[in-house]
Amino acid sequence: MADVILLSGSPRKNSNTVEVLEVCADEIEKNGLSTEILNLRGMQIQSCIACNKCIEEGNCVLKDGLDEIIEKIRKADGFIPAAPVYFGTARGDIMAALQRIGKVSRGTDQFLSWMVGGPIAVARRGGQTLTLQEMAMVFPINNMIMVGSNYWNMVFALEEGTASEDEEGIGTIKLFAENVAKLINKIRD
Repeated sequence: MADVILLSGSPRKNSNTVEVLEVCADEIEKNGLSTEILNLRGMQIQSCIACNKCIEEGNCVLKDGLDEIIEKIRKADGFIPAAPVYFGTARGDIMAALQRIGKVSRGTDQFLSWMVGGPIAVARRGGQTLTLQEMAMVFPINNMIMVGSNYWNMVFALEEGTASEDEEGIGTIKLFAENVAKLINKIRD
């Protein structure tokens, strides 16, 4: 069981989004917590159909692999979703996943309540703030604790493996990750 689950919404094998999550995970682990990076890559995530079966059954009835991710999140104390920006917004699959994760939490044991984290956006040029806003909506409605940094959690990158070249963005992510770990540790004390 990981203390913090990091979820990538990138469809690319060696994505900048995963590269950023690896930096984030390293920083969290330096602060004494375990992490696991999960990826939606290759999954066909369906949108929530608001059937409310999760209330009765305790999990989502759509069988596309998201329930396995939900179970890992359910056992964690932190959750960090990250997405590349496509056409100025978050990819549809990460938003579908976040909405279903939130719906299952609200319909069952409210496992997201008091969970610590926040979203991360990665893009070539723009759209990061809107992507962050979209992903951030899942946090307050689920009684989650969204952690800040010294800037918005965004990194600029285009070509594969170039996320680390955005020194300011990576610095922001490192501080965010440190803050996530510190807050989880404080809550546990």
